[in-house]
Formats: sequence, C-alpha cells, structure tokens
Amino acid sequence: MNTTTGLAGMILSMAAGGAWAQSPRVPPPADVAYPGTIRLEVDATDIQRHIFRVHEEIPVAPGKLTLLYPAWLPGKHAPRGPIDKLAGLVTSANGHRLEWQRDPLDVYAFHLDIPQGVDTLSVDFQYLSPQEPAQGRVVMTPDMLNLQWDAVALYPAGHAARRITFAPSVKLPGGWHYAGALDLPAGATPNEPASDGVARFKPVDFETLVDSPLFAGRHFKRIELAGNAPVHLNLFADAARFLAATPAQLKLHENLVVQARKLFGSQHYDHYDFLLALTNQLGGIGLEHSRSSENSGDPGYFTEWDKHAPGRGLLPHEFTHSWNGKFRRPVGSATANYNVPMDDGLLWVYEGQTQYWGFVLAARSGLWSSEQTRDALALVAATYADNRPGFAWRNVQDTTQDPIIAARRALPYRNWQMSEDYYSAGQLIWLAVDAKLRELTGDKRSLDDFARAFFGIDDGSWAISTYEFDDVVAALDGVAHHDWARFLRERIDGHAPPLDGLAASGWKLVYRDKPSAFEKANQGGRRGWDYSASLGFVVGGKDGRISDVCWDGAAFNAGVTPTSTIVAVNGRAWSNDELDDAITAAVGSTAPIELLLKDGNLYRSVRLDYHGGLRFPHLERIEGSADRLSAILAPR
Repeated sequence: MNTTTGLAGMILSMAAGGAWAQSPRVPPPADVAYPGTIRLEVDATDIQRHIFRVHEEIPVAPGKLTLLYPAWLPGKHAPRGPIDKLAGLVTSANGHRLEWQRDPLDVYAFHLDIPQGVDTLSVDFQYLSPQEPAQGRVVMTPDMLNLQWDAVALYPAGHAARRITFAPSVKLPGGWHYAGALDLPAGATPNEPASDGVARFKPVDFETLVDSPLFAGRHFKRIELAGNAPVHLNLFADAARFLAATPAQLKLHENLVVQARKLFGSQHYDHYDFLLALTNQLGGIGLEHSRSSENSGDPGYFTEWDKHAPGRGLLPHEFTHSWNGKFRRPVGSATANYNVPMDDGLLWVYEGQTQYWGFVLAARSGLWSSEQTRDALALVAATYADNRPGFAWRNVQDTTQDPIIAARRALPYRNWQMSEDYYSAGQLIWLAVDAKLRELTGDKRSLDDFARAFFGIDDGSWAISTYEFDDVVAALDGVAHHDWARFLRERIDGHAPPLDGLAASGWKLVYRDKPSAFEKANQGGRRGWDYSASLGFVVGGKDGRISDVCWDGAAFNAGVTPTSTIVAVNGRAWSNDELDDAITAAVGSTAPIELLLKDGNLYRSVRLDYHGGLRFPHLERIEGSADRLSAILAPR
C-alpha cells in the first residue's frame, strides 16, 4: 500500500464526512430490504446491577457482514449512541464462535466474515446502563426502567433502517407493567407481560422500533385522554402514592390533545402514548417520537400540583414534535439509518418552533394559566436581554451545531459560549413571525394558519415528510406575502437577541423586586437562583455553587468564577435569602456587597459595587398597542 495515498484518502474521507468520518469499509445504506427477520430478545430483569442482557438471531449469508450500533440518534441530533456501555459482545454460528473486528475509523461498526453453511448469526452482549448520573442518564431503578431499543440492538449495514425487520421482546421483573407505542400480537394483554414475564411485539421495521421506546415499572397507571386515534397518559412512579391524579388535572391533559388537534388540523399517529415517569431516581428526559414521547417529572407532579407548574410545559413540547420533527422533518435530519451524519441546520424550526408551540399549547390547554405563560416567557426574554453576550460572536444558526459540539455537557461560560440557543431564541423568532403575520393580515391570519398548512397535510400518516428552508418560506408566504427569507435570516444570522416579537405582540419586559409565583416555583433545588439581571451570575443550587457568570459583567470583572461556591455574604453564612437581603440593603447605600468564595481549597473575598436592587423579570402591557399575545394564548 502506498502510505501517502492511504493517508490522503483518509483525510479526504474525513473532510467529506464533516463532523463524522464514515469508514470506507462500512457499506452505505441502500433502499433494499434486508432478507428475513432479526429476532431481538432483551432481558431487563437485572435491576439491581442495571444490566440489560441482549440476544439477537440475525439471518445471514456467507461473505462480509458489518453490524452497526446506532450512533446518530433521532431527537438528540448528534452521534451520542452509548457505545461505551456495550460490553461482552460475542458472535457465533452453529455452536462455534465467530470473531468480529471493530472498524478502526468507526467505533460503532463491527466486521465479520460469515463462512459457508451459516444462515443464522447469534449475537450476545450486555448494555451496562449507568449506575449513577456521573456515568450518564440512569435508565434502570428498583421501581422502573426506560428501554430505548437503539441502546440494545446491533443492525446490519448496507440497508435503510426502515427496510430491516425486527421481532422484539423484553423480559421484565415480576409484577411490572409496561407501556409504549409498539403493536401487540393477537391475544396479548396490553401493558402486561405474558406468564413467563416476557412482553412480545409484532415484527416491525427498525426505524419504527427505534422510534418506539418502553417505560416499565411496578407502580403504573394508564389513563385514556382521547378516543378515535386513542391517546393515553401512561404514568410510572417511584411510589404508588404519586399516581393520584385528580379529574380536574387529567381534564387539562385531555385539553392538550384537543388543542393540538385543533391547531394542526390533523394527527400523525394511529395511537399515541405519553410515557411519564414521576421520579427522583430515573434520569430526567424529554424525547419525542411519532406515536409516543418519553417524559419525566417531579414525583409531586400531581400531588403537589401548585409547586410544579414549570414542569407542565414538557408534555406540550414533546407532543408537538409528533407533527414538527417527526412527521415533518428537515431533510438533513431524515437520514437513511442511524450511522449517517445528520445536518442540524434547521433545528431553529424543528426545536425552536416546537418550543413556541409548547408554550402556546400549555396555555390553550390550561396546563399553564395565561399569567403563568407570560411569566415563563418573561424568563426566556430576560435570559436573552441579560445573559447572552455570546451574540457578539455567534448567532442562532451557528448554535444548531451545538448538539455535536457540546453534547449538552456543562460549559465554563454558558452565556458567552452559548449552546443550543435555537430552542429558546428560536421560540422568540417564531413569536416575531406570528406577530408579523397578524400585523400583515389585520389580525385575521396567524402562525396557526402556517401550522395547518405545513404540518396538517396527509392526516393520519406518520411517514416522514421532509422540508428545506425554502419550503418554510413558501408556506409562510402562503399565509401572508412578505420577504420571509430576509425576515428569518436577519434573526437567525444576526448578532443580537431576537426580542422584537415581544413589542410586536403588545408586551414589554420589565423588572420588579419580587419574583412571579412561576419563577419562585422555578427557583431553588436543582434549578438554583438567577441573579444575571443584578449581580451577573447564576447560583446553581442550595450549596451556593455558582454555575454561570455573565461574561464581562460586574461579577466577572470582580473575579467571580463559575464553580466558585459562595460561603458567606457580608460576613454571614450563605443562603439565597441572605444574598437577597444584601442586595436589597445595598439600594441607596455606597457599601459594596462582599462575598466570601471558595475555589477548590482557596478562600477569597470579592466586592461587588452593585446598588440596583433585586430584579425579577415580568411582562407588562404596552399601552395603546394590540394585545396579540393574549390572542395567541387563548384556547381555540
């Protein structure tokens, strides 16, 4: 081999692959059916050790075979398949072990030579799921589990995922129930394994299998929210007492289904399952699928209803994805299989508009009151008014690469680096679009009309319908003629937070010295306290640890650093109440606020010359303007 040519070829291959270099030894996916059905058996009974044991029977023919572990996962927009958790891989045929070789350029690919006389390959491995959050998201606890089929399956390269058929099953601990979107064979009891503890499902293509995860657990309740293309709310909890939902609470979830169907004028499922874990033990999640969604909430989601309003925005967001992101999908996200790189450039539509509709549907359904929705929007607006100096060097479009760049890891200076701002900045862009549509049409048409025209096509189908930027522009122009390409690009590519939709909707961001009830519910614990609009930092939790410092702000320039811990405030032991009192006392004073910080094993004092008082964001009406925001949030 000519080493220079080989190296040059590798460099060219990597350049062509962008963020992901596909090995030349891995066959690209073709729209050709894989012969036969792959039997996939998962044993999920080892809850003590958090181990999923996997057995596959794969029809094969003599010759070269490449097996792939899914890498580019839908909804995660990045190569985040947990290949590091796969262990104990053994491949065999006719009672004899066959050696595999991992691809040197693609760690998700395994090559085998299938000898003559072999028509079935046996594959065995374990998925060693995380035992603690430091190892990744915990998906198995003593009381429940979250089975994502992409984590427990190897599949043959060279074929589109939708052309490979699997016959899946899972063995569950005794007495557990399960829920998910997979269809059952005739005679099977919904949500209950067979007498041998195994839940078996109809053969299904791999694309649908990956799109149909399971929740399972010992404390379970299933609630019908809608008939006629039925929708169910499947609840799993750390303890049975957390399943106690009132009729009034469930009515609001029924309203969500009604309002979504009115908004989009269609449904892209034959049945839909909300999977909701009420837990402090299972890792947090919010992940979309065509006919289901994976969600988690505080155990007190129902039993402490008033305390957990912020958490009620999750289900509307993930339900919206059934239309936006799953049915209508950017062409770059609709890859043939899970080892082809995705183009995330339209995530400001996929996720940003979904974030917008999530807020709107939370309000229209009553899961949030109009006041709570405005308070939630005020928090978003304040983030971009006070705590995104990174717009000086980045824009919303560039943040669509963040699932690959940062993979949701903690960042030293989140506000300066920015990360996945296509969600909330995208939401603000779509608020501006909605307000503009209403202005152009004398408030006769709106983004609702776009939603019906763009997402409401092919009622009942969940086959993927792709789109590009020009399709979005054309659909907006069909609602009201305007230079939408320029309107969108100014905000997506611009170096200023897209806040203009607030005023166009008749509201403005103001600050008061008391937080809204919504913000109070959003404070403390894991969420911490946000002092970005005053001292210029965010305290990440009750221990006083600072999680973010506003770049080039007062605290930053005084030497406050992320991961410092506040030990004392003006000589008194840290608490958020003590810090609030110090900020209030500094109004009208010339004395600085003194913080004692701990950095590692070093202690130091910093003085913040701030006298502007506590500043909590609220929305306030602009006198004399059209109140378009209230019209947007009103139920249909």
